Amino acid sequence: MSRETIVLDHLGGRETAARLVGGRLEDVLIDSDAPRVGTIYRAIADRPVKGQGGMFLRTPDGPAFLRQVRGLAPGQVLLVQVTGQAEAGKALPVTQKLLFKSRYAIVTPDAPGLNISRRIRDDDRRDVLIQIARSEMEGSAMGLILRSSCLDAEDDEIAEDIRAMADLASAVMGDAAGEAEVLTEGDGPHQLAWRDWSAPADVITEPGGFEAEGVMDQLEQLGHPHVVLSGGATMYVEPTRALIAVDVNTGGDTSPAAGHKANLAAARELPRQLRLRGLGGQITLDLAPMAKKDRRQFEDALRAAFRADPGETALVGWTPLGHYELQRKRDRAPLEVPS
Repeated sequence: MSRETIVLDHLGGRETAARLVGGRLEDVLIDSDAPRVGTIYRAIADRPVKGQGGMFLRTPDGPAFLRQVRGLAPGQVLLVQVTGQAEAGKALPVTQKLLFKSRYAIVTPDAPGLNISRRIRDDDRRDVLIQIARSEMEGSAMGLILRSSCLDAEDDEIAEDIRAMADLASAVMGDAAGEAEVLTEGDGPHQLAWRDWSAPADVITEPGGFEAEGVMDQLEQLGHPHVVLSGGATMYVEPTRALIAVDVNTGGDTSPAAGHKANLAAARELPRQLRLRGLGGQITLDLAPMAKKDRRQFEDALRAAFRADPGETALVGWTPLGHYELQRKRDRAPLEVPS
């Protein structure tokens, strides 16, 4: 039996996937009514926003917003891809840098070149993979990235994956003319689980798997802001309209090092809590009291914790009041467990 378990199920009629490590919930994906990240549109440029250097676009799913536009005029047709979740009442964030991503391969139409994940360090394996990449991408102007999951994969499966993504990319890139239209939908939770959770795992697909594996109990805990940390410390993770507020407390520990230990425990747990709760945007940490000389160790612990997290997070730094700020990409909707 593997230490990791992937459970594919449905909650309230919505496709759902969960990843557990040693029985502890590490990630959960729940489908929503919003356009999925990765969806590709043929969109129509609508109106520029000069102060923000962007352009509103028309798509079949409502307005989208494209940043850093140059030479784009209203009425122009372009291909864009959804990059994250839109806040309530705001336009979908999109990019013109399209990615066609699968379990082993990422095809990059606008970034030529053949690349292999730096996590694959074995030179012999890298030589084999570059030969597969050259063979499958011969004559193509598009780029290719082979993911770390290629390390232990079968060569023919990798080649098939490259062909599928290259064919899809060619079809989409060749369909750039016409009215606003959805060209490809982003991957749902079950496909994302297959694509991104590539470590060896036991996969459970029977209905009721969430109940049997204890996922529901852990999801219920995420409905509360209170988080129990090691050593009796606690933190509260509370979304507001403006930001995500995180309050760290020492609990019953009154020793001189209590604040520092609580903050280190919070640093290690914070990426998991943000990931599971689907929280992004501006994040402000109100830490337990600790000496300024301990800040460097806290920052190192926080940086190490987010390095292992797939979410895109910028560690901004300290405020004059002693708070610590982060900025996290909104790449999924806030957690709402369907009944």
